[in-house]
Amino acid sequence: MGSFVRHTARAVRIVLRDGGIPRPLRWLAALGLAPVPGPFDEAVLLVAALILLVFYRERLRRAWREASVEV
Repeated sequence: MGSFVRHTARAVRIVLRDGGIPRPLRWLAALGLAPVPGPFDEAVLLVAALILLVFYRERLRRAWREASVEV
């Protein structure tokens, strides 16, 4: 898994722990974080991240910074 995808996964995990994300979006992101072989999980994770970017930009931005610190 590439560095960008790992960083995205960490940021999405942080955002999902935040309580204000709708349940269907959390399910989609959880599916993307599942260890499924092949590119399916990474594609789902990036779709969830794009939705978070559009509708939850500030939360995702804060999580992106926190994910950088965790490395």
